[in-house]
Amino acid sequence: MNPGNGVAMMVARRGLGAMFFSGMLIALLGAVLPVWRYHLAPDFALIGHYFLLQNLGVLGGAAGGGWVLGRKGVGFALALGCGLACGALLLLAAFCPPASVWGRLAGLLLMGCAAGVINHAGMHAVTPMYEIHRAATLNLAGILFGAGCLTCVLFLSGAFFFYTAPSLLILLAALPGLAAGVFARTPPAVEIVLPERHWRDAIRDFRTPAAVLFAAILFFQFGNEGALAGWLALFLTQRLGASPATSLLLLALYWAALVLGRTAAQWALSRVRHGRMLAGAVLAQIFGCMALYFTDNLFGATVGVLLTGGGFSVILPLVLEKIGDRFPQFHPAVFNGIFSIAWTGALLAPASLGYFAHFAGIGVVMGLPVLGALMVIVLLLALWLEARLTAA
Repeated sequence: MNPGNGVAMMVARRGLGAMFFSGMLIALLGAVLPVWRYHLAPDFALIGHYFLLQNLGVLGGAAGGGWVLGRKGVGFALALGCGLACGALLLLAAFCPPASVWGRLAGLLLMGCAAGVINHAGMHAVTPMYEIHRAATLNLAGILFGAGCLTCVLFLSGAFFFYTAPSLLILLAALPGLAAGVFARTPPAVEIVLPERHWRDAIRDFRTPAAVLFAAILFFQFGNEGALAGWLALFLTQRLGASPATSLLLLALYWAALVLGRTAAQWALSRVRHGRMLAGAVLAQIFGCMALYFTDNLFGATVGVLLTGGGFSVILPLVLEKIGDRFPQFHPAVFNGIFSIAWTGALLAPASLGYFAHFAGIGVVMGLPVLGALMVIVLLLALWLEARLTAA
């Protein structure tokens, strides 16, 4: 085996591992709200501002990540992203309520920037693996992203009664801080060789109907997942009177259902008809949201969480397999654009819910994922029609 290929695969594995930290950052806000005691004095509009600032940070980090990557390489970009994440968590620890809200807004903006840089560098680093198996690589990245979300929520749930809010964030900051040191030692001489393409060609690819449809599907799907992940803990404490630790445990169960469901979906892709998988996933999402809305006990909430998490988990592997088939020649500019829009949906949806809940109450939290699931069905049908027309 060529030593250069071995180092490239090592860099690819580190790029996949970085998605774990991206998931941890994206899931943190929805899990930390009960830790900040917003279940006692909810300020829905302010929570919407939190998600909006984090969203702006993700977009800014994705744009800046490309500039850093081109000048300093993958290792430096991953180390920078994790270093920014460590700094953001420490800043949030210093400005936990009742400290100034401006410090928290700055910390969330910086945390979003860190996630954007990590996402861009990670998508670039996994190119060697993607060339071997496209769908499996993208799905594995999604699984590791979900594992980071699950780890973050489990930690906050398990340590809720033992540490103060600043202490929890300081302990979490240690993980990306250590990872920054590991990524900084990535061999700088190894670069991922991509086909020579002008950036205008990448934009032209992104303007194709297939790329637009993929981006729209991921926008709504990630929006569904992000809306529930961002507000589930507060919803359960407000509607059911569950304790913050219990609501965080159910949020962890939701992320566990997503991770395990995506693992099972990867196995089922080649064994089950995709139409049946899609129909079952959408029905599970709708019934799960209805169960969460109408339940008045923890058993009903648990069933709803499992149904929604399991239903959401199937959509992403189906879409990623189609992306791999339609874009066999990987280019980070195209994929980073698609996934930046997807992560925008994951944060813009809970931000919108904050503003809706400010006027209509927290019950609207379960309405948006149902509408989003129906929109995903419409877009998938449009994608199927586009593929038929293109083939013809």
